[in-house]
Amino acid sequence: MANLKDIKRRIRSVESTMQITKAMELVASSKLRRARERAEASQPFFEQTYKLMSEIAAEDPYFDSQFVRPRTEKGSAILIVIAGDRGLAGGFNANVLRLTQQRIGELKEQGCEAVVLPIGQKAVDHFAARGAKVLGSYDHIAEHMSIYLAMDMAELVLSAYRRHSSVQSVEIVFTNYVSPLVQEAQCMQVIPLTQLAGSHPRRCAVEYEPSPEAVFEKLVPQYVSGLLYGAVVESFASEQAARRTAMENATDNATEMIDQLSLQYNRARQGAITQELTEIVGGANALEG
Repeated sequence: MANLKDIKRRIRSVESTMQITKAMELVASSKLRRARERAEASQPFFEQTYKLMSEIAAEDPYFDSQFVRPRTEKGSAILIVIAGDRGLAGGFNANVLRLTQQRIGELKEQGCEAVVLPIGQKAVDHFAARGAKVLGSYDHIAEHMSIYLAMDMAELVLSAYRRHSSVQSVEIVFTNYVSPLVQEAQCMQVIPLTQLAGSHPRRCAVEYEPSPEAVFEKLVPQYVSGLLYGAVVESFASEQAARRTAMENATDNATEMIDQLSLQYNRARQGAITQELTEIVGGANALEG
């Protein structure tokens, strides 16, 4: 009887856990849908800003900007790392943090120091535990990310880039949403925009006041903030997709475990009944004898 009680207690425990994982799966599905809508809505603004910057850079063969020109001085690189605020999302956080550590190692081999801007509680905790040099930190912002917050973050990064000539690049490490089942951690260079330096010159009917360079300088913060906003929303969508998959797998495992425990319980119960019948028959035969 004690064994039956233990099995019954385990079944109730697993059923309780399964209810939690199923609820988390449904919540993640809802958040994923909203995050994808936000990411798709922000894409046209980012694309138009980048297109305009490309046109300005391509119009003048002698176009020059501090945000386009590569820096030869080896000093530091700013890494914007976007992770989640919570766990229970499979390998989502581990993958982006592993890629970041790999990139930090590559920079170190090049004689360059990494300065980190962690976004998300898991990234903040990760680099705080390792004593990394941090430019700033943001946590619990991904679900309610706004373009205004992205502009503040962009200004923080760009101020450091303008102020210190030893900052050779700004890179962002985030998770790209490929499909509900596939999310890929990526490292992308934000500044300098070296791809614009090689643009083929072409004449344009647009006149820029006071100058193309001045307009370009004003567009860079818009570009970086749009890129940051999209990366945070994209990472949040990836996190929800990873969590939904993890919770779906956990629910399936719980269902399988309940089936196994139920079978074990029925066998133990059948064994107990058989034992009781054997004892009753044995006792009756003893009395007749």
